[in-house]
Amino acid sequence: MSIQLKRKIRLAAVVLMICYIAALAYVCFFSERYGRTVSDTYHYNLQPFKEISRFFTYREIIGFRGFVINLFGNIIVFMPWGFMVPIIRKRPYKFVYTAASTFLLSLCIETVQLVTRVGSFDVDDLILNTTGGIAGFIVYAIVNAVRRRIFGKTNL
Repeated sequence: MSIQLKRKIRLAAVVLMICYIAALAYVCFFSERYGRTVSDTYHYNLQPFKEISRFFTYREIIGFRGFVINLFGNIIVFMPWGFMVPIIRKRPYKFVYTAASTFLLSLCIETVQLVTRVGSFDVDDLILNTTGGIAGFIVYAIVNAVRRRIFGKTNL
């Protein structure tokens, strides 16, 4: 793969990452559809797996849509981050960097939600979001391995 093509791929990934971050910010801070209105009180959960188990236990009452959006939505929404970070990052340790940056991005979002009282700080979201970033990295690794097998051994 030529250096010029690698640069174009990275540039495309950066542009997509900017669009992704803008969409993520909208959903996390401004979307009324997902309950993003300012509250008078702080909402937070610091007990791991509390909300995950609550959503699983009451999935019939909450409904399938609410169950899927809360649990799987938090994973799926961070998969693009986990896929694009290793494309943009040139250095080794892409997995560690991807997992850590996913956790830190999620922590920033949760903290801003707590401070601004838009949404809630939920440790379960940190777990699910980081899982999503790792899942995105796994997809990246599989796609990259297939690409390398078909087109050659050079890395992105």
